[in-house]
Amino acid sequence: MKSHGSSKRPADVADEARVIALVGASPQPHRASNAVMRFLLERGYRVIPVRPGVEEILGCACVAGLEDIDEPIDIVNVFRESSAAGDLARQAVECGAKALWLQEGVRSNEARAIAERGGLAFVENTCIKKVLLGAS
Repeated sequence: MKSHGSSKRPADVADEARVIALVGASPQPHRASNAVMRFLLERGYRVIPVRPGVEEILGCACVAGLEDIDEPIDIVNVFRESSAAGDLARQAVECGAKALWLQEGVRSNEARAIAERGGLAFVENTCIKKVLLGAS
């Protein structure tokens, strides 16, 4: 688990959050992003699924991109290929998110540098659900 851009541990980043934009959310129940989204909702987080072309996931209205979210975002949680992380980091900084969280298997030095320059907390290659289960 790595946290950069601030001295916060991943558990603290997750615990302090209330609104999570979940990039790569899937309407398919067998997908990890769907299971993590369900878990976050059950934990009381407001989750905004970012999935172009899909209207709703788990009862939450989808948006096509981070720029379509009109409220403060605590965490941009990324379920996408590592190659997409840099662009998503730029978008997270532009929309004023507090943290960029790359799920297990997603790593990006470029995203780390962008997040750090933008003042965002940064976590990579770490599952937010596993962190919250370990922190409870």
